[in-house]
Amino acid sequence: MKRIAFFLMVTVTGLVKAQDPIFSQFFMIPETVNTSFTGSSEGTKAGIIHKVQWPGLDFSINTQFAYASNWFEEMNSGIGISFLNHKETQTRYNFSQFNVNYAYRVKVTDKWTFRPSLSLGVGSKDFGFQNLLLEDQINIVSGVINTNSIDPIDLQRNLLFFDTSVSFLAHNDKTWIGLTLRHLNKPNISFVGEGNNALDMFMSFHGAIEFPLERGSDDHSVFFLTNAMVQGKYNRVDVGGQYVYDRFSFALLAATTPFANDPNSHFLTSINAGVGFKYEGFKFGYSYDFNVTNIGRTGGIFELSISYDFDNNYDCDGCPNYY
Repeated sequence: MKRIAFFLMVTVTGLVKAQDPIFSQFFMIPETVNTSFTGSSEGTKAGIIHKVQWPGLDFSINTQFAYASNWFEEMNSGIGISFLNHKETQTRYNFSQFNVNYAYRVKVTDKWTFRPSLSLGVGSKDFGFQNLLLEDQINIVSGVINTNSIDPIDLQRNLLFFDTSVSFLAHNDKTWIGLTLRHLNKPNISFVGEGNNALDMFMSFHGAIEFPLERGSDDHSVFFLTNAMVQGKYNRVDVGGQYVYDRFSFALLAATTPFANDPNSHFLTSINAGVGFKYEGFKFGYSYDFNVTNIGRTGGIFELSISYDFDNNYDCDGCPNYY
């Protein structure tokens, strides 16, 4: 029985740790997907986003992402930090990572700007193996549980690793296109002593195009949005749009899996709706992902984001344009 429990725990953990956390609100806080947005407002910004996935199941997942960045004009660069925390409530699997981000601005033409960035981080993975009970620890006759085991499996409760990533961003005043490559060094994330399980590289291609509905105004527009992601055997493409009117925004996207991992995979996995509001440098966002698969009553996925631009400079000249 215990070995069955062990393999279930390892299997579940493998599924969780194989994918990077993904946020539906990449268009509200693009720092979640591309570090080239570090300092892109050419001022000081900070924000946080909280995600709750599948609260209707025992297998719920909570994820938080926080960032702060500043623009240094004399260096023509943006420097920032970010922190990610990801926890699965049932198995108590926890993943945290702290990153330092650097982005550089290159003026390509009068309209187009290119921003490459480098991100260096330290990650930590934790799993409750200390509560694992192995077969030879159980004395059926006496009913005593031994503290020692001769099982050769050497499991690490805590795992630390170094991580490197790069991102690229090209933009003008109506369009931005980005590419992110995470885990370039493919860090070893095996919980087994002497094991070697390389973390798959995460690749994301994302962008937005603005279509103004009023000549000469950015306060009444429609954005076309997309974010295509690949990591190992996992793939996902979010595509949709966002309507912006003055301080308010409304978004609707479809989350899809273009390349099925097995015959039971769904092409359309969820419909993601979101609203946003801006006021005096603050930006608030709320989104809810409606599950359209037969996984059951999951309770869906919702995200709440808050960010603050200390210079109230969301619409600065030459900066990537997003709500």
